[in-house]
Amino acid sequence: MKKLNFSWRPDASSPFPSPKLSLSMPPIRLVSPNSLKRRIRSALRSRQSPASNLATLQTSFAPADTLRALRNHQWSYYDGQYIILIILGIFSLSMIESPGAIIKTGIASLLLTSLLLPITRQFFLPFLPIITYLVFFYACGFIPSEYRPPISVRVLPALENIFYGANISNILSAHKATMLDLLAWLPYGIIHFGGPFVISGIIFIWGPPKTLPAFAKAFGYMNMAGALIQVFFPTSPPWYENKYGLAPADYSIPGDPAGLARIDKLFGVDLYTSTFTASPMVFGAFPSLHAGCATIEALFLSHVFPRLTGLFVVYTMWLWWATMYLSHHYAVDLVGGSLLAGITFYISKAKFLPRLQSDKSFRWDYDYVEIGDSHQEYGYTYTDLDGDFRSDSDEWTVGTSSSVSSGSRSPVDENSSMWEGETLASQSDNDMGR
Repeated sequence: MKKLNFSWRPDASSPFPSPKLSLSMPPIRLVSPNSLKRRIRSALRSRQSPASNLATLQTSFAPADTLRALRNHQWSYYDGQYIILIILGIFSLSMIESPGAIIKTGIASLLLTSLLLPITRQFFLPFLPIITYLVFFYACGFIPSEYRPPISVRVLPALENIFYGANISNILSAHKATMLDLLAWLPYGIIHFGGPFVISGIIFIWGPPKTLPAFAKAFGYMNMAGALIQVFFPTSPPWYENKYGLAPADYSIPGDPAGLARIDKLFGVDLYTSTFTASPMVFGAFPSLHAGCATIEALFLSHVFPRLTGLFVVYTMWLWWATMYLSHHYAVDLVGGSLLAGITFYISKAKFLPRLQSDKSFRWDYDYVEIGDSHQEYGYTYTDLDGDFRSDSDEWTVGTSSSVSSGSRSPVDENSSMWEGETLASQSDNDMGR
């Protein structure tokens, strides 16, 4: 602060003392545009934490953003998954006879459009394996029987007797009661179909960022692998043995709701009877995807809520009992499905799944995430404070380490693509050089 003194002497002969005025004035400072920009950005950072940027969703409708992301994307062997999805998708669409070509082309065009727009790509890209599985599952009903392998009727009952000494499914379903029917119907006929949507919402809110895409991909690939096993190794379920014995099976035999027919009769509806009769995968007992879905959901929920692991194990055992009580699966089917889910989960955990941070409760609390089982302090950040608040995360390949922590530079090469995410420090360094 500079001090300016002013003196006034009107006349040397004046009897009055000369007044002196002392005024303090602030100096005039010139602010450059870049300096002003840095101040505004700093103020915005103080109001919006890195965590809020990490959890921010894409709002852009510009296809150019997606094309820019693809140009800057660092391709790796993990991207081979999309070749598999394309091949399986083309095969499925070529097999499906109904709906016709026009509707199939329209659906494929809508899917491609959703992958081109950033606002929809962030949701449809991680769920692409699930979409591919559903299309493939539906297409299995149109595969000509002459191209399918023979159905194994005796293998699963024999394995059941070898491993357990008896047919556990027949033992559990021998004593039927309305209360037991309802108790088995809840996990098998209700929670199994609605649970993935609820669990996705729970993981999105309480899990670290990038957990939901990892769950969606693991869930989709696990079901896809199970469906492929069922196609190449078709096996008959317990209801077939109860209905036809060990007689040879063929693909003209319709599906059967088994114990769920009692639920239709109880409520006076034709829901499960018509659905299971028209199933495109009648002889898909092994592995049990009901058990696989329950197991992988329990594993991911245990990852987010480790203190509730016991509760999720109880749910999985509940569904195991329900599948055998309703005569839909042998015990060996359940072991196979859960084993497939466990393998899928631990691959995802080692390579793609963000680690939980004990001091964080919601996704918005995270300012960085650490990927996989490695104890190296590498993780993702998505802070881009130059103008609008965008998330430049690379959702094409989940699992590549991109930054050390919030406010630090990425461990990747300086000349590499920034598509993997920008940090506060990287942005600030760029500004200082302007």
